[in-house]
Amino acid sequence: MLNENGEQLGIMDLDSAKTYAYDRDLDLVMIAPTAKPPVCRAMDYGKYCYEQDKREKEAKKKQQTMEVKEVQLSCRIDTHDFDTKANRAKKFLADGNKVRVCLRFKGREIAHQELGRDMLGRFAEACSEFGNVDKKPTLEGRQLTMFIAPVKNQSK
Repeated sequence: MLNENGEQLGIMDLDSAKTYAYDRDLDLVMIAPTAKPPVCRAMDYGKYCYEQDKREKEAKKKQQTMEVKEVQLSCRIDTHDFDTKANRAKKFLADGNKVRVCLRFKGREIAHQELGRDMLGRFAEACSEFGNVDKKPTLEGRQLTMFIAPVKNQSK
């Protein structure tokens, strides 16, 4: 049994532990039920739950969320369109988001997958200062997909 300050009071039976807690307007909370003997603590349970929620909210605030943005390409994309898509991906990476680059094969283009892989290689090269390839290009159906993760030490 532990008191409200965390100090050990020793081993006591259930009735005396309940009496101790309720005399001080505290709740008797079982901390370690699997221990031999089980460990209980006298505390204000409502205050404990409030502080726990407060800690969780604080941890959630500090946690950084990362979205996955998508850029779609094709095998026959023109240079200006390619540059525009690359600049858009750079902006996503600068904001700290991951980028999913999809290259869709239309019709008989699927027979020339090396063109698609070359295109994704060029795209990764264009975005290399803002991000690194997180997942190499993989073929999923008629679509070649690659993930680019932002560089860690990016200064805003």
